Amino acid sequence: MKREEEQKIDGQPAQAEQKPPAADKPAQEPAAPAKDGAAPGKGKAPSRRRAWLWRALTIVCAAVFVFSASMAVVLWVKGQREEEAFRDLAAIVHASQPAAAESSAEAGSAGSAAAPQSAPAASGEAESAVSQEPEQSGFAFLRDLNEDLFGWLTIEGTGVDYPVMFTPDSPEYYLRRDFQGSWAQSGVPFLDGAWTETCGHYLIYGHNMDNGTMFAPILGYRDKAYFDEHPVIEFETADGPGEYAIFAAFYSQAYPVDAQDVFRYYYCLDLSTQEAFDFYVSQARAASVYDTGVVPVFGETILTLSTCSYHTDDGRFVVAAVRR
Repeated sequence: MKREEEQKIDGQPAQAEQKPPAADKPAQEPAAPAKDGAAPGKGKAPSRRRAWLWRALTIVCAAVFVFSASMAVVLWVKGQREEEAFRDLAAIVHASQPAAAESSAEAGSAGSAAAPQSAPAASGEAESAVSQEPEQSGFAFLRDLNEDLFGWLTIEGTGVDYPVMFTPDSPEYYLRRDFQGSWAQSGVPFLDGAWTETCGHYLIYGHNMDNGTMFAPILGYRDKAYFDEHPVIEFETADGPGEYAIFAAFYSQAYPVDAQDVFRYYYCLDLSTQEAFDFYVSQARAASVYDTGVVPVFGETILTLSTCSYHTDDGRFVVAAVRR
């Protein structure tokens, strides 16, 4: 009874004592803010989104890599096949007894063998006619297969051993075509379409292929030691074989139209005059990365090889030689 009385004040029951909330502590702690500035309670959604984006990006990059690698392999295989086809053509050109001559002789022998034994004189005449028929060169045999063939270019020990095509009505026809005219990444080296029999200058273009084929080896002439090992270019045409001594190797460019005081070697095709000849030779020798010691004389035929170079935009590397 006494305890109950003590809890009464003025006839009203005493209220239980309550502690006031601390001034430095809220009555209820708020939820900790999400990391990276995310709204409370939504921290996991952006993380999932970022993870998904990273996975998608990884997949795309992997797909691009696989595609690029596959294309590189495909191009490499195509390049090897194209090079093998050129080797087959080269074997015909360099053969001592071309297939055409062999087939002709075999046909003649077969005809004489079929003759009756009672006519030995006729058989002897046939054999004599076959033996007197001049052998067809490998180059002539290939030209019968494709009349666009103009010449055959060889630089011994470099891998350069290719046909040279000439299509004046469509100068770059073989830029991406093989000897048979089908599409090919390597193309076939071709003569400048403005060539004439009196211009005195063979200007030949060829690709600088990544697999080291076509005209890629001529970039070796950047070094004098390479020139010392391969100072001569062989070029056979319908007029016969010829040897050309290199007199210049230089960097150039397909210059913009507004470029001033530059040597546009690709416009110097007609060297039939003394002035044009001297200009080309002097400019080429001045641009050469070294002196070969060879100085062309007016009246001699010039041979120029041109390919792409990546030292600058639309860069070119050029090797010039003179027939000796």
